[in-house]
Amino acid sequence: MCGIVGAIADRDVVPVLIDGLKRLEYRGYDSAGIAVFDGAQLRRVRRTGRVSEMEGAAQAEGFRAQVGIGHTRWATHGGVTEANAHPHISFGELAVVHNGIIENHEEQRERLLAAGYAFESQTDTEVIAHLIHHHQKQGLDLLAAVQAAVHELVGAYAIAVVSRNEPNRLIAARMGCPLLVGLGEGENFVASDVSAILQATRRVIFLEEGDTAEVTREQVRVFDQHGKPISREVHVSDVSLASLELGPYRHFMQKEIHEQPRAIADTIEAVMDNGAFSASLFGDQAESVFAGIEGVQILACGTSYYAGLTARYWIEAIAGLPCQVEIASEYRYRAAVANPKQLIVTISQSGETLDTMEALKYAKSLGHDKTLSICNVPESAIPRASQLVYYTRAGAEIGVASTKAFTTQLVALFTLTATLAKLHGKLSPEKEAEFIDALRHLPGSVQHALNLEPQIIGWADRFAPKQHALFLGRGVHYPIALEGALKLKEISYIHAEAYPAGELKHGPLALVDAAMPVVVIAPKDSLLEKVKSNIQEVRARGGEMFVFADLDSHFGESEAVHVIRTPRHVGVLSPVVHAIPVQLLAYHAALARGTDVDKPRNLAKAVTVE
Repeated sequence: MCGIVGAIADRDVVPVLIDGLKRLEYRGYDSAGIAVFDGAQLRRVRRTGRVSEMEGAAQAEGFRAQVGIGHTRWATHGGVTEANAHPHISFGELAVVHNGIIENHEEQRERLLAAGYAFESQTDTEVIAHLIHHHQKQGLDLLAAVQAAVHELVGAYAIAVVSRNEPNRLIAARMGCPLLVGLGEGENFVASDVSAILQATRRVIFLEEGDTAEVTREQVRVFDQHGKPISREVHVSDVSLASLELGPYRHFMQKEIHEQPRAIADTIEAVMDNGAFSASLFGDQAESVFAGIEGVQILACGTSYYAGLTARYWIEAIAGLPCQVEIASEYRYRAAVANPKQLIVTISQSGETLDTMEALKYAKSLGHDKTLSICNVPESAIPRASQLVYYTRAGAEIGVASTKAFTTQLVALFTLTATLAKLHGKLSPEKEAEFIDALRHLPGSVQHALNLEPQIIGWADRFAPKQHALFLGRGVHYPIALEGALKLKEISYIHAEAYPAGELKHGPLALVDAAMPVVVIAPKDSLLEKVKSNIQEVRARGGEMFVFADLDSHFGESEAVHVIRTPRHVGVLSPVVHAIPVQLLAYHAALARGTDVDKPRNLAKAVTVE
């Protein structure tokens, strides 16, 4: 959830650190800081608020250095104060930045207090700084001190360390949180996300669980969790700098909403090229894995969980396989009954979502060896831990509220559904051709939905003064109602809840009045008449309705019933198309309320802590 960047070079690295932190702002944070060695002393500047405030302070104080580390913090242990901001320093001699949570920090704090260390913050990170310093006092060099310290930590961490006493190297280590090393010419870098160092290099090494790395100007040495030197593959990142720039758009969320036709087309490109659904799309072993499964278990969090809920309808109706969908943070802590013939599907935009990663580990410990990851970030942790993988080619998503990652997850899950149906004898050649044709036309249908934006802006202005909203859907569109409610509350701060429309009369109807707008996802499907009956229940209580329908759904408009129609019903892929209007509604409602659309309060993009 936080961001790390570090650099060692023959040039001034302060601009590199600050630019890197700016590129990590999308991950969510509430304070920022850097620590550098300027040739004479270890200097630090920290500020609550935006990176720009910290940048101004660094410039005012004339910061220049050839080695340093930086951090954006999202508060966990301790409030949002400058004292709790990273980097943390021990005795003016070494500085540490840290992502993750140290579970035994209280035990270590007591031990260090007894050893004479004083604490200036409420954070678990300061424990790491003092612990490394303590090991240095025992005669260990910086690398060995870091390796000794991390073996005494329980929890998740990605750390970067610099020392006044060893100014020609920085040390990095990770367990449970992402961290990579960037390779330059006569300079090297560390970062929690490749976007932080793209301006300097595209060549990166992804550190594995338990790795430590010694980074100097000339070389990088990596050691495994046992302290043995190990070679890690060098990757060339395909993330483009253009994808990290706003271009003509006002916000990244707006840009990413409008990138969805292209993102969907890229995600299904292999299917279109193949002209058929094939297990090979998911990996070399996929055909044998898929052929032997008896069901599907989906594990995910947040928006990815709603994508999984949508897939459950598809998998059971089309592939004829039982499908369970669970919130990863709940699954990992319950006594689950394992069925090794289930396919475990994990869904994560970042591939680093801690709860999902831990749920996957738990599933594997129960004997589940048939695993598939659906992810947007190549070589991230969850795909690397999975037997099979399908990458959604959405490109970099900067806005905290997921948009194109969600819709590309949906088309990946539909591709999985059709492939499973085909392998299990549930998909005729005629139906396969129909599904291929539907996917081929999907980017165009999404663009048609984007063209509804002017009408949706009018609705958003009516939503802006509201404090609460209800979203309703039925069947496969109920998860889209859930996603619409989530988007609205994430970025506009309007409290929103979603229900299956048939549940309205079982309690939520008590909330309906003229001040409670009700959004209904109502395409022309087998449940349309049921939805119309539910709408009558709302109208009878004086509620104001906002209905997303299809061109031929035959909804009558009135003073209390507002209808926006997508150009045509797209059949089984309708949830993808109907995700677009609810994204636009949330975005424009947030604009009207003046909130920070790309960086909503209290939230982070990559959730790498519990």
